[in-house]
Amino acid sequence: MPNLEIITIGTELLLGEITDTNSTYIARTLRDHGIDIFRITTIGDNPSRIASAIREALSRAEIVITTGGLGPTIDDPTRQAVADATFSKLVFHPELWDEIYTYFKDSGRIPTENNRRQAFIPHGAIPIKNPVGTAPCFIVENGVSCVISLPGVPSEMKYLLHNSVIPYLKDKFQLQTRIIKATVLHAASMGESVIDEKISDLEQLSNPTVGLLAHPGQVDIRVTVKAESELEALELLKPLVKEIKTRLGDNIYGQDEDTLESVIGHLVNQHQLKVCVAEFGFDESLINRLRLGHLDQLIGIILEKQPEDAEQLALCLKERIESHYCDVLFGIALIKNPKISSIFYYQDQHNNQAFVRVYGGPEENALLWAQNTSLDFLRRQLTLVDGN
Repeated sequence: MPNLEIITIGTELLLGEITDTNSTYIARTLRDHGIDIFRITTIGDNPSRIASAIREALSRAEIVITTGGLGPTIDDPTRQAVADATFSKLVFHPELWDEIYTYFKDSGRIPTENNRRQAFIPHGAIPIKNPVGTAPCFIVENGVSCVISLPGVPSEMKYLLHNSVIPYLKDKFQLQTRIIKATVLHAASMGESVIDEKISDLEQLSNPTVGLLAHPGQVDIRVTVKAESELEALELLKPLVKEIKTRLGDNIYGQDEDTLESVIGHLVNQHQLKVCVAEFGFDESLINRLRLGHLDQLIGIILEKQPEDAEQLALCLKERIESHYCDVLFGIALIKNPKISSIFYYQDQHNNQAFVRVYGGPEENALLWAQNTSLDFLRRQLTLVDGN
């Protein structure tokens, strides 16, 4: 199975002026063809640094794909960098210049002289015709390895990847299409280190693989499998997903596209509940997230005065909704006095809960943490409705 490294080129990427979507697309596409992605690197428009990155990548991987830097201007250095990295020179290809000229002519334009630069590619390179753009691309074979240079324009890159690059790679490396299937389990109210302790042995598996990604108040557990078919992939995933759910219990609130708000919406609508939510310190962000869960009956209230404790929160909530009948009352206040903490209050016809949770992470993550922990608290209380 060949290894792949991707190098995205452009100072605008390093400066954050545009977002790199090419590497994500290439990685997701080629992983399904049995190619292991080892590394993704971003380099500015500097020929020597690009050449150095390509040489390093070739020392580790059989396939190196670059995107960007194939335009006609001085700051499009990829052609020269690839030539330097593979110890060759740039050579003018008249047939590529004819294609560029024809492309411009068919578009009702005339190419400028600097467009001729795009017809220079490294000596011995395999040209890749680009019928959807002006930048010819190329493949430089370097022993058993290869460097493939594609445009930075996403639409051009995608076209050439599917119509030229993948057929070339299939032939060169005798690739067999493999299924790579992933599913993500979502856990809340359990920290990453605790989850790691409970499933650390599963994280050491080679296929399927298990990895963790922590967010404020939530942890994602990604399970990825490589298989020869969709059926085989599902058969490998099922028992492992079941085992993780068993070990983590009700801390798992959903899978893949599930969100806390969508799970809450399902529970509320299933039991036809009218829910009143009062928040303080969230700038309506908590209520707005609940609305994304499409709760059929939701009353949202913004408290203007900070409650000092759960009892005061309950009083404020009841005063504000005395003219409305609600099956569920839920109040949440995010306070900073002196530590950041959340005060919760929940009430339905069978249950009454109140408590405080203190936050110990970076202040910039406090709001998301409070949203996720409070929504998970609400989810857990609503789950109990099933047993009432």
